Amino acid sequence: MHAIEARGLRKEYPGAVVAVDGIDLEVEEGEIFAFLGPNGAGKTTTVRILTTLLRPTAGTATVAGFDLYREQREIRQSIGVALQEAGLDAIATGRELLELQAKLFGLPAAAARRRAGELLGLVGLVDAAERQIKTYSGGMKRRLDLASALVHGPRLLFLDEPTEGLDPASRHSLWQEVSRLNSTLGVTVFLTTHYLEEADRLADRVAIIDRGRIVSEGTPSALKASVSGDIVTISVSREHLDEAHTVLARLDGVAEVRLEIESLTLFVDDGSSIVASVIRALDSSGVSVGSVAVSRPTLDEVFLRATGSRLEGAAPEQGGGE
Repeated sequence: MHAIEARGLRKEYPGAVVAVDGIDLEVEEGEIFAFLGPNGAGKTTTVRILTTLLRPTAGTATVAGFDLYREQREIRQSIGVALQEAGLDAIATGRELLELQAKLFGLPAAAARRRAGELLGLVGLVDAAERQIKTYSGGMKRRLDLASALVHGPRLLFLDEPTEGLDPASRHSLWQEVSRLNSTLGVTVFLTTHYLEEADRLADRVAIIDRGRIVSEGTPSALKASVSGDIVTISVSREHLDEAHTVLARLDGVAEVRLEIESLTLFVDDGSSIVASVIRALDSSGVSVGSVAVSRPTLDEVFLRATGSRLEGAAPEQGGGE
C-alpha cells in the first residue's frame, strides 16, 4: 500500500487560475519524499488538498490508505501536519502546548504529560520545556511545531516548507530531526521545499513541480545523472549575451546552451576539454569572458533543464547529498 497515491489531482480557482494541474503522485511507506519548486508552483496547494484542508477540483487520491473524499476523518487521524504558519500559543510553555495537544487527541492527563516529555526529548527541547514559546528562536519554534504534529504518533507526516526563514544552523538541526524520525520511527515524510540542498540531503525521491505540474521525478542521484556530462557556466557582459549564445550554440561538443541574466550555462560532454574551445570561439567573435566555471550537474541544473529557469531564492547546494 502506498502512503499517498494521487491521480489527475487538479485545483482551479475562479478566473481560470490553475494552482495544481493534473498531477500524479505515489509516495512509498517509509520514505522521505520532497516536492521541490519555486513559490507559487503549487506545492502548498497540493499539501492542503492531501491533508483535507482544501477540496480538489478534480482527481482522486488515497492518503494513509483512506479515500480523500469519503474518509477525511480517518485521514486526519492518521497524519501529522506542520504547515508554514506554525499555530503556536506564544504565552504557553512548550510543555503546556504539547500536553494540550495530547489531551485534544484523547489522552488522559498522565499520559499527556508522558507524551509531552517524550516529544520534548525527541526534538531536543527538554531544557526549554518550561519557557514561554514567545522566548523561543525560530528554529526552536519549528521543532516544537514538529513535535506537536507527532503527538498522536502518525505514520505519515506532512511538512510544508519546514525550514523557511531559518538560519543555516537551525536548518541543519531540523534536517537531523526529520531524518531521525524517518530512520528510527519509520515515519513517512512528505515535505515541500524550494531549497535544493534540503531536497538533496533529505529526500529518497524528489518531484520537481513547476506551474502546477510535475516536470521531473526520481531519486536525487538519478535526477542528477539524467543531466549527462558537465556544466560550464560562462559570464559575459549583458550586451554580448545574445552574440555569445549564437556562437556557443554552434560549437562542437555543446549539447545545449541556456541564456541567463549575466551568464550562459552550457551542457557539454566533457567540461575540461571544451573550455579552451569556448574561450577561443568567444574571443574570435570579440566577446570578452568574465569567468568560466566547470561543475558536475546538481539539482539546480536538473531544475533548469526541466523548466528552463533556475530555482530563484534557493540556497546553493553544498555538495555531498544523495
